[in-house]
Amino acid sequence: MNTLHRKNLPGTKLDYFDTRAAVDAIQPGAYDKLPYTSRVLAENLVRRCDPATLNASLSQFIERRRDLDFPWFPARVVCHDILGQTALVDLAGLRDAIALQGGDPALVNPVVPTQLVVDHSLAVECGGFDPDAFDKNRAIEDRRNEDRFDFINWTKKAFKNVDVIPPGNGILHQINLERMSPVVQVQDGVAFPDTLVGTDSHTPMVDALGVIAIGVGGLEAESVMLGRASWMRLPDIIGVELTGKPQPGITATDTVLALTEFLRKQKVVSSYLEFFGEGAAHLTLGDRATISNMAPEFGSTAAMFYIDQQTIKYLKLTGRDDELVKLVELYAKETGLWADTLKHAEYERVITFDLSSVVRNIAGPSNPHNRVPTSELAARGISGVVENEPGRMPDGAVIIAAITSCTNTNNPRNMIAAGLIARNANRLGLTRKPWVKSSLAPGSKTVELYLQEAKLLPELEQLGFGVVAFACTSCNGMSGALDPVIQQEVVERDLYATAVLSGNRNFDGRIHPYAKQAFLASPPLVVAYAIAGTIRFDIEKDILGHAPDGTPVRLHDIWPSDEEIDAIVASSVKPEQFRKVYIPMFAKQADDGISVSPLYDWRPQTTYIRRPPYWEGALAGARPLKGMRPLAVLGDNITTDHLSPSNAIMLDSAAGEYLAKMGLPEEDFNSYATHRGDHLTAQRATFANPTLKNEMVKVDGKVKAGSLARIEPEGQVTRMWEAIETYMERKQSLIVIAGADYGQGSSRDWAAKGVRLAGVEAIVAEGFERIHRTNLVGMGVLPLEFKPGVDRNTLAIDGTETFDVVGERTPRSTLTLVIHRKNGERVEVPVTCRLDTAEEVSIYEAGGVLQRFAQDFLESTKAA
Repeated sequence: MNTLHRKNLPGTKLDYFDTRAAVDAIQPGAYDKLPYTSRVLAENLVRRCDPATLNASLSQFIERRRDLDFPWFPARVVCHDILGQTALVDLAGLRDAIALQGGDPALVNPVVPTQLVVDHSLAVECGGFDPDAFDKNRAIEDRRNEDRFDFINWTKKAFKNVDVIPPGNGILHQINLERMSPVVQVQDGVAFPDTLVGTDSHTPMVDALGVIAIGVGGLEAESVMLGRASWMRLPDIIGVELTGKPQPGITATDTVLALTEFLRKQKVVSSYLEFFGEGAAHLTLGDRATISNMAPEFGSTAAMFYIDQQTIKYLKLTGRDDELVKLVELYAKETGLWADTLKHAEYERVITFDLSSVVRNIAGPSNPHNRVPTSELAARGISGVVENEPGRMPDGAVIIAAITSCTNTNNPRNMIAAGLIARNANRLGLTRKPWVKSSLAPGSKTVELYLQEAKLLPELEQLGFGVVAFACTSCNGMSGALDPVIQQEVVERDLYATAVLSGNRNFDGRIHPYAKQAFLASPPLVVAYAIAGTIRFDIEKDILGHAPDGTPVRLHDIWPSDEEIDAIVASSVKPEQFRKVYIPMFAKQADDGISVSPLYDWRPQTTYIRRPPYWEGALAGARPLKGMRPLAVLGDNITTDHLSPSNAIMLDSAAGEYLAKMGLPEEDFNSYATHRGDHLTAQRATFANPTLKNEMVKVDGKVKAGSLARIEPEGQVTRMWEAIETYMERKQSLIVIAGADYGQGSSRDWAAKGVRLAGVEAIVAEGFERIHRTNLVGMGVLPLEFKPGVDRNTLAIDGTETFDVVGERTPRSTLTLVIHRKNGERVEVPVTCRLDTAEEVSIYEAGGVLQRFAQDFLESTKAA
């Protein structure tokens, strides 16, 4: 740590680094013009950077240049159990690889504090209408995931700097918001801003606290864990001025869905957003967190709010120590991170959004930015009065109604509103339709406590929204099985069945295999749709049911007033509830004295945890980038759910057939996500989404949806996995051609691992989402970008071609994509090498993050 610019923090025994002095020494008055993000990143540089390069890096912030890579050292890493587990599986495999080459495996440890929360592995097999749902679902989770949990428990003892929050305790991002983030860190007598990376794209949720927290893939997280800098260039920082205030009856969910549509249109992909203005000042921290959580849905890297009185109020509400709360306010005001000190911050672009323009919304049927005002459902053809036949489900039947996801369950106003809707509906005799699988899965145990305090939990339970878990559940596609009778009717009648959830994603095929599409909605609207029972229902106008006296009941009859919601939040949500939940959760457990081997004892028959192959065979060899055949030719908006789905595994899928051969009963197939620690299962998920449209596979001139490929040069259409197996046997190098926004969605590294294991050496697309691009680099897959105006269509690519990539790979250099057509024609196309930094070039040339670390580790130990 440097000593230059280190000073005493007034009124404390702590020191801090005076970033203002460092910046203003280069250009007087420059610090006042820096955005919040630049101030935090500059502090990290002043505290951690080589003094010889400090001024050059800081000058870029002042001049808004982006021509120099600089290091960023996040203070910690957070993981959920899926990507966190796979990251730790990789590190366990790295230990094996190093041991085989004579190194000491016990020396391979996370250097940066790493926190893993088990929140992604529970499926809602028992709905919220079962009073024992929580205990039953937890028992099933433990049985199905015994192999995974054995490995995770080993990591607690085998690795230094790894803390694990076991299953049943909440969702990573909500726990991070409510407890894990101190906002200001203290280490070795120095106070500095909390910063982190997380193995989930919704890590920016704590941006609401003024904490720079970004989602990364497991591979990038592994690099940070091992003490390496995350190299970057000055990001595009966009100011978002919020004006006005929400209208009565508008929830934070309505606001964030409107913002998602708005910001997607504003092209903010990969940017850091900073929300400010009168509108931002009046948003509660819960409202801000709902907005920040959905940063990846905007396409942005981060969604920051300044530290202000709302931050302090929230820290007190959630039971943080008084000394910490005082430190946060003092540090923010002293260092220019307090809202009032950012009045002169300058942005290269400012966009304005009027909060008063927001109406009640849902988003769907398949993307978070496809906003639909509820008042326009009928006009857009989504709703419409349906004649319900007695004993039969209607078309558009809502088969899943889930109050789920940290996005919305972090927000007491949302949850109290849902409880009041339930209370009012119960009083008027309304009930949930019998085909609706309803559930309540908060991201924190505190939600259950304050709903009990408000006497609203029994009201939710009466409507079928009992607590089924404290985990991600339906938001992550873990909706569990349907009642067999309902499933049979959906299949036999080919019903347009849907899901309505208070989550953040509704990509095709994500929420449930039998829910053809899904809609995002606020928690109170989820309750209303469970009563309606169908999406083909005008939720603003149609009759939900009848009161005992025969009076028609519509949504406005049961919707609570803002005043009632706020009064109950004020009387029912208390700091002691958060202390009751979190003090024991984070209490240090006594060491039982039992040590474990530094090498994991891999279980030979498991389909969950297997030693990874990244240092062996073809993956350890050269990638010639010659004679590559297309595995797929794809359109725009290919998501990580297309690349590596996370939901339930079906028997007739490639992974399902493999699990059956391994002796696993179908009821315990679990999800694709939970099997990602075993590459033999997980690679069978590559492009396994049934909604995938590979343009190489056409019937009567139209692209056929499905996990399909065409083997060349034979032209044989097969299931994707059979094509991959065939090409693997031939040792055929592969390429993927795609459109715009390739890889949007989750941060899952298996979206890159799967294609690399299949033999894909390069992806050529019109554009990449940030996290997926870095994952590709981390796996040694070369991302290439078409120049503007050039794409698969202008080049008439049909999949019969072979491809070479020629040129020197340097950051963002122009390479040549050589297309060899079937008729012998040769076409040369300039493409941009999306290795964006010298560090990325180094990682790619080494074969990937893990190969690079193994090489560096062995060299350093030999030198020592």
